[in-house]
Amino acid sequence: MSPARPDHKIVDRTKIRDGAVANRPIYIALAVTVEGRRDILGLWAGDGGEGAKHWMHILTEIKNRGVNDVLMLVCDRLKGLPDAVETVWPRTVVQTCVVHLLRNSFRYAARQDWDKIAKLLKPVYTAATEEAALERFAEFADAWGKKYPAIVRLWENAWEEFTPFLRFDTEIRRIVCTTNAIESVNARIRRAVKARGHFPNEQAALKCVYMAIMSLDPTGKGQARWTMRWKTALNAFDITFDGRLSAARQ
Repeated sequence: MSPARPDHKIVDRTKIRDGAVANRPIYIALAVTVEGRRDILGLWAGDGGEGAKHWMHILTEIKNRGVNDVLMLVCDRLKGLPDAVETVWPRTVVQTCVVHLLRNSFRYAARQDWDKIAKLLKPVYTAATEEAALERFAEFADAWGKKYPAIVRLWENAWEEFTPFLRFDTEIRRIVCTTNAIESVNARIRRAVKARGHFPNEQAALKCVYMAIMSLDPTGKGQARWTMRWKTALNAFDITFDGRLSAARQ
């Protein structure tokens, strides 16, 4: 398989009755190929305590199935995942999902402050350079650090994996900040899971999620629209990543 840009995403916790009812995460890897096509690489059930060994197993499985190169991996902050990525695909850029970083910020703030916080954070993730982003973040910390120190710590801890996309073309930035594809997948899965309530075992839960994903685009029209939107971004990726996309097409 050609180089891809996978998004690892946690589906809302799913109730699985395997001796006792417990909430378990199900992880989805959604990739974009060099042709701009969406491809869900797999589903994996976790227990919520996943670490580097768990991610190493999953990423090695994906690589063994033919994904030899990954330009960028966009994910939530999952413990041990960056280290596993560096081992399996040393040239891959690990990027924190900006949208989810913002959503996680709101968890620490009163609802009446959300708009004000969002307004001050926008100049951080839309800054032209990392230096400019640091300046804007300092302004945010001065304004909200005393009231919401947890938000400041959240961004400080995520900074190393938040900033890579600031070095990239605007087309790449737009893609990194867009979660429509994975959100549409998650919305369909949430409806399917909610309708079931809980599952007798892990395999039943995975089967339900799989069937929900397979029903997303039965006509293929959505895939065609998605591919067209990616063309400009793919050109930017090829330039930024030194022709690795072009090499994969040969």
